Amino acid sequence: MNESVCNSPVCVCVVLFLQNVEYMFGIVGVPIIEVAMAAQAAGIKYVGMRNEQAACYAASAVGYLTGRPAVCLVVSGPGLIHALGGMANANMNCWPVIVIGGSSDRNQETTGAFQEFPQVEACRLYSKFSARPGNLTMIPAVVEKAVRSSMYGRPGACYIDIPGDMVNASVDLKSVRFPCCCPPPPGSLASDSEILKAAAVLKRAHRPLLVIGKGAAYGRAEDELKELVELTGLPFLPTPMGKGVLPDDHPNCVAAARSRALLEADVIVLLGARLNWMLHFGLPPRFNPHVKIIQVDVCAEEMSNNVSATAALLGDVRAVVTQLTERLRSDAWAYPVGAEWWSALREKMASNAQISKALALRPTLPMNYYTAFHHIAQLLPRDCIIVSEGANTMDIGRTMLLNHLPRHRLDAGTFGTMGVGPGFAIAAAVLEQARRGTKRVVCVEGDSAFGFSGMEVETMCRYKLPVIIIVINNNGIYSGVNAETWREMEKMGDMTAIAPPVTLLPEARYEQVMCAFGGRGYLARTVEELRHALQRSLSDTTAPSLINVLIDPASDRKQQDFPWLTRSNL
Repeated sequence: MNESVCNSPVCVCVVLFLQNVEYMFGIVGVPIIEVAMAAQAAGIKYVGMRNEQAACYAASAVGYLTGRPAVCLVVSGPGLIHALGGMANANMNCWPVIVIGGSSDRNQETTGAFQEFPQVEACRLYSKFSARPGNLTMIPAVVEKAVRSSMYGRPGACYIDIPGDMVNASVDLKSVRFPCCCPPPPGSLASDSEILKAAAVLKRAHRPLLVIGKGAAYGRAEDELKELVELTGLPFLPTPMGKGVLPDDHPNCVAAARSRALLEADVIVLLGARLNWMLHFGLPPRFNPHVKIIQVDVCAEEMSNNVSATAALLGDVRAVVTQLTERLRSDAWAYPVGAEWWSALREKMASNAQISKALALRPTLPMNYYTAFHHIAQLLPRDCIIVSEGANTMDIGRTMLLNHLPRHRLDAGTFGTMGVGPGFAIAAAVLEQARRGTKRVVCVEGDSAFGFSGMEVETMCRYKLPVIIIVINNNGIYSGVNAETWREMEKMGDMTAIAPPVTLLPEARYEQVMCAFGGRGYLARTVEELRHALQRSLSDTTAPSLINVLIDPASDRKQQDFPWLTRSNL
């Protein structure tokens, strides 16, 4: 190619590289094959996936884990539509990601061109920024703006549209202006008056509680929060992806008394967490009707959502936590270690732990959730990255599989999205591989959840990513039926009229899917088989593994104080 000219794919990928975008996930086809090839030539790592949705999940997970967006590359029409689920998930989770989609030639618009679709308009519903460069000279500016928009303010998805005729066009390099690399988002401080108000409210609290959200994990506030907790002695509760910001086995972690802590706290400090469905909107019956909320968030629009904030600390979570810590240190204040609130929380934690232990040690076969997780937890390395999805699989696993390091748990998230597991696991493993690290990525899946993106095991095998997938197989969605009952139903006639909608094929051999592509597969019916399979998988760093754990189809969660999903009366 003439060095004085540049075509569209090269221009896009050079700008991405200059913006410190290191990873691209996607599925190639007309008209974007050249973009993937140009990405590799520019020094961007390209991971070919089996479904655009999983590719977008993977790219967004890189954004969460690194703070810098990755790219999801998709073909036009159906390819982009498949990726919209990943874009929506990224937006709801507030994770940065760039989606680049090919589209039909501009001179064929409205003619019924191949895979013609209003892509820029469609993506506006699922992204912070959606644009098509007007010409080749505008590509660098549009790419820089997409990268910046994905990270600044509340992070999210951005879309760039590249028409087919633009892919094959060239431009004189002298006419192109390449913007400087977009720096990390600038931090901001909360107002002094709100810090003073927050400190005063916290000091008057009888039953205070810190809630650590994934916003604190994304904001890398672990050191600042450790200092705050150790200075004040306050109890804290992590949200699912806030787990590990401070270790789950920290003496001030009250996750084992979650319902009691939320219900009886009179002052709650929200640290990068939102009062949405995951925290039951902050409303009765799950919360004290008179609870005072101290809210720390980077997004002004989130303040006082559902419950009015007594103190609204708008700013970067690291900076704001430092402000609050310094204010409390200057007042020489700490929460009394012998307070009745601590006694009540510890009593509830001990009671719940006893119930879970009794369930875990039941010797019956098939195993239940608690037995399986009890033995998995005993063997997992302390520094492993846990990916989890499924209904009971995810919820019970959250309480039993501990995280000790920040950003070491990825799950269905704010959008409650099923199918994210393999994509998230691939992203985490690719990053670990690039760093030449030794941390294991363990993906714990319900059998239903695994079905959404299970073909990505081929991707894991192709790139030799030593992911360990553990499928907790209860033959269904929420619950299933055993093999004997299934055979009886088959004798009764048309299964479409007979089989309960929640059932899946009993004792499906998911481990054989992994074996088909050269990975390791294990079937575990007993504790001994489970432990053997997990030990073998942890010792093998050459290939991915899948452990198919057969549990009782009727296994369920322990009795809950409230239904898992709070219905709002708003």
